[in-house]
Amino acid sequence: MDGSFPLPLFGGDAPLYHQLYRHIAAAIQSGALAPGSKLPSKRRLCALAGVSMSTVETAYSLLAAEGYVLAKPRSGYVCADLLPPAPAAPSQRLPETVPAPPPRWAYDCSTSGVDTSAFPFSSWARITKEAVYENPGLLQRGHPQGDLSLRTALAELLAQYRGVRCAPEQVVVGAGADYLITLLLQLLPEQRSIALEDPGYPAAYTAAALHGREAVPIPVDGEGMDPEALAASGAGLAYLTPSHQFPLGVTMPAGRRSRLLHWAASAPGRWLIEDDYDSEFRYSSRPIPALQGLDRAGRVVYMGTFSRSIAPAIRVAYMILPPELLERFRRTFSHGACTVSRFEQESLRRFLVQGLYGRHLRRTGNLYRKKCALFTGALSAIPCAAISGADAGLHFMVTIPRLSEAELVERAAAKSVGVQPLSRYCHRVKPKPSTVVLGFAGLTEDELAQAAALLKEAWT
Repeated sequence: MDGSFPLPLFGGDAPLYHQLYRHIAAAIQSGALAPGSKLPSKRRLCALAGVSMSTVETAYSLLAAEGYVLAKPRSGYVCADLLPPAPAAPSQRLPETVPAPPPRWAYDCSTSGVDTSAFPFSSWARITKEAVYENPGLLQRGHPQGDLSLRTALAELLAQYRGVRCAPEQVVVGAGADYLITLLLQLLPEQRSIALEDPGYPAAYTAAALHGREAVPIPVDGEGMDPEALAASGAGLAYLTPSHQFPLGVTMPAGRRSRLLHWAASAPGRWLIEDDYDSEFRYSSRPIPALQGLDRAGRVVYMGTFSRSIAPAIRVAYMILPPELLERFRRTFSHGACTVSRFEQESLRRFLVQGLYGRHLRRTGNLYRKKCALFTGALSAIPCAAISGADAGLHFMVTIPRLSEAELVERAAAKSVGVQPLSRYCHRVKPKPSTVVLGFAGLTEDELAQAAALLKEAWT
């Protein structure tokens, strides 16, 4: 055997035992060392390869641990019987790394931006440090729905600020609203179609498509989703944004809410998903209580997130499951773990219970109210401009009848100002003519003033 044993050629920075191990493993994989053939004894291999006994022993131990060789009592090591390697895949050229493109606009009026200067850096750093050093138990696996302490704080917060009626046991915490929608659709396999607002939130349509569900666009009027169109759609699941409809900005009145709740309760298996995505910010009235608080039949799934009120990077969202769906959740997902770090959960809990969140909301609410007034006031000076949906939230719409929607977008882009056409959010309904959607939270007051001046030049 010694004469046919392929000796290694040592070189490079890798330890000798690792080079010897790789050399023998490759010979066995390629068939150069046949199955069942005997390897040189440790002492013999030391002499052949010119290495120490510890180098050979470590290499042989690795080969045995990974199943390349078998140790035979009083007989040494023999090669294991391995299948030949599969044919190599055709070589493919990897795409070259492309540098990130420069910002498309100097002023991006995105509806998803927030003012990062308002983030409570010092408070968040303090409570995060406290969470890490004072709670070593957070290193252990947590509850699939999120830690009970955070769910309790959330239930109390929602009862106080949004009129939501729930027990902490009904709260499910997850890494983002999109993830929770994914869980919810898995809980409702019988719902093959989903009624969605039209115009409406694009991510909801995307989620429906990804899960093989039929998205049924339902028109939105001045009071929200049309209940008659919903009833005629045949869908048993409806997703809506009643407190501040996206993107039209309308608030659903009590009469329309009661009609939708009656639709949900009038047949088994019907559900409403209430996305309360930016209900914290209202500028001309107090926050409207959540639809879930009016639900007596247990047919509303309430969803919320801290992406707008704190920051998008705080990937903490939550949903309130009615008892029937909560049972399904526990049967289906009780084996899993919450997708939000327990340290982040504890930091958020402290932020809520120490009153820091309430203080932050008052500060950002005043900041966004001022920004909204500044931006809408400047845009109102444009001849024939009509502004709508600016009573709440972080975006509004502007309509200028003498220009088409495409002209509004193109002329704004020519001035390096990014605005979104209303048609982007429409599916079957025709968008309101000559209308674009603008967000203002992610720009400073100076930037908003400059963007408004550029838009006035572009649209006048």
